[in-house]
Parts: sequence; C-alpha cells; structure tokens
Amino acid sequence: MIANVNGCVLELVTGDITRQETEAIVNAANGSLMGGGGVDGAIHRAAGPELLEECKKIRKEQLKGEFLPTGEAVITKGYRLKAKYVIHTVGPIWDGRDREWKMEQLADCYRNSLKLAKEKGIKSISFPSISTGAYRFPVDLAAEVALTAIVGFLRTDPLEKVVMTLFSKEDYQIYERALHKLLEEGSKERA
Repeated sequence: MIANVNGCVLELVTGDITRQETEAIVNAANGSLMGGGGVDGAIHRAAGPELLEECKKIRKEQLKGEFLPTGEAVITKGYRLKAKYVIHTVGPIWDGRDREWKMEQLADCYRNSLKLAKEKGIKSISFPSISTGAYRFPVDLAAEVALTAIVGFLRTDPLEKVVMTLFSKEDYQIYERALHKLLEEGSKERA
C-alpha cells in the first residue's frame, strides 16, 4: 500500500528490512546496542562487525556507558547494508501495565528516529514494526501508534519516503487497516 502524506510517500511492504534501499533503516535495538535477536540481530549480521564497533563507541562516548533509553535514537553508518545509515531506537517491553506510557514511548521511537533522520538530511527511511517481536507489544496497537506518529511527523516535516517493512502478511494486513482508518479520520478532520 502506498499513501501520500504532505508530499511524502508512505509505503507498507512485507519483507526483510536489511534489504531495504532507503538511505536509512531503523533498528529495533536493545538498550545495550550490542545486537541481539530478531530485527536487531539480523541488522547486525547483515551490516558486519563494524556496526558493533561503532555501537560500542556510541555507548562509551555518547551514552557514557549507559544504555540507550527507551524511545531515544542514535545513528550509525550502515556498513555492508544497502542503507547508508542505521538509526537505532529502543522500544518498550509490553507487559500489559502502564498502557498509555508504553504507547507514548513507542511513539517516541518513531518520532525521534524521524527527527534524527531529518537533522542528518536523510530523505528516505525504513522502519520495522518496533517492539512487536520479543518485546510483545500487540501488533494492532503498535500499528496505530506507529502510523499516527509517522503521519503526524510528516504533516509538519516531510521526508521523501517512509517505508514500514513488515515481517509477515498478517502484520501487513493489520498495518494496512490501521493506515486506512488513520487516513479516513484525517480526511474527515480536514473536511
């Protein structure tokens, strides 16, 4: 599915985020930035060992040895990836508690990644469905939060292209329904 938001292409695709050809891809990282499972592990494996070395440097120098806080974002080179950059963000772990706070943290992942991309002059970016794997965020709720944050950002700060790269056909369908609903609501508000 492709939508136009303030002159920006917003596209939903099913596929492997490590193969996206946007200028940047977003890594659903853990706070240590040292790689892990799921999307994080796949990105680290595809980018090569240089990515881990740069992440170690960010941890030491930029984060003063601390973990990257949930909702925040940092940027590295893409190394062996097609993407020139990787933006790392840490999503919230879903446990059913503090629903509104977790939704806000997830929205921050998308907004802060887009803000960082804009600051770096990046014109195209691909996101995974952050926090919906090992962190167990419900996909239907994550789709609503992600797309609301992305569309809200693009309405004031457009890029050329934003791609939601979804792992499965089921996730794609959930995101497609959420995007249709969001765009319908937006057109009613402007009417």
